[in-house]
Amino acid sequence: MISSLRGSVLHLEPDSVVIDVGGVGFSVAVTPDIARSFHVGDEIVLHTNLVVREDALALFGFETREQLSVFLLLIGVTGVGPKSALGVLSALSVVQIAEAVTAEDDAPFRRVSGIGPKTAKLIVVQLSGKMHAVTSAQPPAASSAGGTLSAQVVAALTALGWSERVAVDAVAQVTAHADAPATVPGLLKLALLQLGPARPEQSGV
Repeated sequence: MISSLRGSVLHLEPDSVVIDVGGVGFSVAVTPDIARSFHVGDEIVLHTNLVVREDALALFGFETREQLSVFLLLIGVTGVGPKSALGVLSALSVVQIAEAVTAEDDAPFRRVSGIGPKTAKLIVVQLSGKMHAVTSAQPPAASSAGGTLSAQVVAALTALGWSERVAVDAVAQVTAHADAPATVPGLLKLALLQLGPARPEQSGV
């Protein structure tokens, strides 16, 4: 089992990256967000899962262990293959997936390309009670509205280049000390101040 790869980026595609590890190039399927965050020559680390099929071996890579854990949970759901699971993680963050499962809301999954209504419902049912192990290190949202605000700020930070883990930690810290009623712009501003002037790529894996 190839559980992680560390090396330099040789080639990039919108949904994959080739990593040079000791002179061997590994092609790894990744989300578009991850592919966009890299440049040829970057030294990177990806947490990976090797999917073995009769006609192919395929590597799927993620920036965090949480993303990998959710990927493994998703491919255990009836009707969800590796590409569909990657599609879910391309469209939704770990926090958003956990919130949807906890709220028994299959709508976010139905909006993912390749996930039909029946499969979306199965994701919610079969992941129920399993997401806690992945998100237990993250403080629970005070309310569904607060959780949605936090998820939006995390999504904004990851879009700006910070890893999901760094973004979640920053949002958790600012929400815990926020005096005024929270808003997305307000929390985002506080989170950016919390993260400081460090470049996103320096706050990654």
